[in-house]
Amino acid sequence: IGIQEILAALPHRYPFLLVDRIVDIRGDEHDVGIKNVTINEPHFMGHFPNNPVMPGVLVLEGLAQTGGVLALRARPGTRAGLVYFLTIDKAKFRKPVIPGDVLEYHLNKMSKRRNMWWYRGEAKVAGELVAEAELGAMIVEA
Repeated sequence: IGIQEILAALPHRYPFLLVDRIVDIRGDEHDVGIKNVTINEPHFMGHFPNNPVMPGVLVLEGLAQTGGVLALRARPGTRAGLVYFLTIDKAKFRKPVIPGDVLEYHLNKMSKRRNMWWYRGEAKVAGELVAEAELGAMIVEA
């Protein structure tokens, strides 16, 4: 899934769109999103000068956006919806993410009930785990 389809699915825009493309998707069970991290992103001006580190909360947001694309695509033929965060549980940050890294967001559906979805997400750089969390989201009609 390219950037145009992501833009059609999610309301996020620069500087808060944190997934560039989806490189793998299997039904409503699993997807993998990619984020190319560059020094040109505004958060690096203050986090931290002379030692840029991507804020962990933005890594989690990228996981959530990737899960949002998965949930929204699982609703073919329905009206557009908005995805809202419900929960973030068991979040852990393992390594810093820096400019030049290619973040991979791996999402696996844990469960679904009505318009609510729960995912297990892992963020990886070069195959190495940098963050993980369990995320809950709700889709509401737009």
